[in-house]
Amino acid sequence: MMPLLRVAALRVTAGPSFAAVEGASFDVAAGEILALVGESGSGKTAMARAVIGLLPPGLAVTGGSIVFDGAEVTAKTVRALRGPGIGMVFQEPMTSLNPAVPIGVQMAEGLALHTPLRGAEINAACRAMLARVGIADPAACLNAYPHEFSGGMRQRIMLASVMLLRPKLLIADEPTTALDTLTQAEVLDLMVGLTREHCSAVLLITHNLALVARYADRALVMRRGRIVEEGKARALLTAPREAYTRALVDALPRRGPPPLPRAPSEPLLRAEALRVDFAGRRRFFVRGRAVQAVRGVNLAVHTGESVALVGGSGSGKTTLGRAMLRLVEPSSGRILFRGQDISTLRGAALLPFRMACQIVFQDPYSSLDPRMRVAQIVDEPLRHMRRLSSVERARRVEAMLDSVGLAGFGKRHPHALSGGQRQRVAIARALVRNPDFVLADEPVSALDMTIQKQILTLLRTLQRARGFACLFISHDLAAVGEIADRVVVMQHGEVVEEGDRDAVFDAPRHPYTRALLDAAPRLEGG
Repeated sequence: MMPLLRVAALRVTAGPSFAAVEGASFDVAAGEILALVGESGSGKTAMARAVIGLLPPGLAVTGGSIVFDGAEVTAKTVRALRGPGIGMVFQEPMTSLNPAVPIGVQMAEGLALHTPLRGAEINAACRAMLARVGIADPAACLNAYPHEFSGGMRQRIMLASVMLLRPKLLIADEPTTALDTLTQAEVLDLMVGLTREHCSAVLLITHNLALVARYADRALVMRRGRIVEEGKARALLTAPREAYTRALVDALPRRGPPPLPRAPSEPLLRAEALRVDFAGRRRFFVRGRAVQAVRGVNLAVHTGESVALVGGSGSGKTTLGRAMLRLVEPSSGRILFRGQDISTLRGAALLPFRMACQIVFQDPYSSLDPRMRVAQIVDEPLRHMRRLSSVERARRVEAMLDSVGLAGFGKRHPHALSGGQRQRVAIARALVRNPDFVLADEPVSALDMTIQKQILTLLRTLQRARGFACLFISHDLAAVGEIADRVVVMQHGEVVEEGDRDAVFDAPRHPYTRALLDAAPRLEGG
């Protein structure tokens, strides 16, 4: 039986010296879910984009063949295939949805181009599909704009737009990377359900091996543009033949040893009945209802301790973390640092607290100045330490870069580094002042497994060596299990459960915590 998609000896290059894909061959059968896995830069996305003719400028197909539904795919025929033949769901829906155009207009475009439906029929089809993907008010959604929805809702809308045309093949490129475990499970279950209904095949691109084990029928492992191993997904991941595949599986986060008992002490940083309200959005002359992002939360972090703050998107995790650093002003409550109330301090009075705290952001590329060299970026926090000479500062920067594995990288710019290297620069910048408290806000969510493992190991090693307290915000429960001493679970701006990591993971008391843990995919149990 002829497969739905057949790729043979595909070669994608950028000039004569670089091959993003080198001689890749694979088939996708109708109704099959095939996963492409590998590290960042392995060629997964380039190969998938070559199938749909959406390679970025500079890359081109220079060899091999792509046969879809029995016909050769060429530059002339690929445009007609997009939509009813091949649909694609991108990693970040905010960049693939036009922020200046209402949702309804964007969804109607494909139907108007590829079907005989018009006007009210298109509107009815869009509303029905939005309802199918779990949008509560489809009619209002059609008139809304992408920025008015959460990441999970935007991904649902993107999936609805693609599935409206009932494509025979759906390419899903890291569709759930930035989503929490509950939303991730909902979106993937929805995607699989829709494709089963329409008998569509799925080409799933991901670095999350646990997701592959749960959802995929077969898997291909890519390295440096080549397919190094393929087979049934679960068998391939539980008993990999190739050393590279074994390295990927070994890099999966695993729960660390039980934390050592901690002597009773005064918390380094404590929030008491902390509340953060955001004013409602103004439309014309009317202001909407205020949003209660954090509702009377109590949270303490001790010196040398790693506290993980987990919960779904919109639960208030990041707002709470930033409020504890006074980057967001609390509406009420107190913040105590070493027993001193810093909630109302301003200007110079707040400087000692600012100097003692640092933050590592989720996306290092947007938080690093692209015009500065790595050494300048790491040196920047030292500018207030006037007792240090320029020679001492340079020596400290060099030592810090060496400790994060970037010795000799000082003269490079951020764009010349990989994602994992940029995150190491962000960690070096945060720790070069030897802070007492570090807020790590989703520091590994966008990294592949091997780089994620390196960053988690680095954070743990540096914390043991330097003794700083860490508030680790994450939706990745596997990463939390590896790094956390205590876990705090938030829902709708409130703490619903708190306790030692093993107690929360092994015997969760709150239904929401149990739901988060049940939704998290595991390689062992699927």
